[in-house]
Amino acid sequence: MSHLADSPSWKLLDDKWPEFGNEPRNLRLALSSHGFNPHSSLSSRYSCWPVILVTYNLPPWLCMKRKFMMLTLLISGPKQPGNYIDVYLEPLIDDLKSLCDGIRGVYDAHNGEYFTLRAALMWTINDFPAYGNLSGCVVK
Repeated sequence: MSHLADSPSWKLLDDKWPEFGNEPRNLRLALSSHGFNPHSSLSSRYSCWPVILVTYNLPPWLCMKRKFMMLTLLISGPKQPGNYIDVYLEPLIDDLKSLCDGIRGVYDAHNGEYFTLRAALMWTINDFPAYGNLSGCVVK
C-alpha cells in the first residue's frame, strides 16, 4: 500500500457513499490526539493534549508534512483533562458533523465554480496508554 487511497477503508467509504467518493474535493480526515508533558521530567503535573486533523486527499509525500496538518485544539493545564476531554472536543465534533452534512457555496478557484464541500473522519490515532491514565486504569 503506497497511499491510504489503496486501503480497504477508503474503498468502503466510496462503495457505501458513492456520492461522497465521486467528488474528489471532499475531504478524508484523520484525527490524532496525544497527551504529553511539555516540561519533560521537570513537572509531571502539567499536561498538554494537541488534537490534530490530517487531510489524506494529498499525495503520500505531503500527507504527513507539518504544514498540511491542522492543529485544531490544544488542551493544556495543570492536570490531565480526564473524563472532561469530551467538553473540549465538543466544538470540533460539531464542526466535523457540519462538514459531514456539507458546506454549500465553497468556491473552487481552480475550476471557477461553487460546490458543496463534505468531509469524512476516516481514522483516529490515539494515545491509548494515556487514555488509560485518564480513566484511572493503567495498562501494562
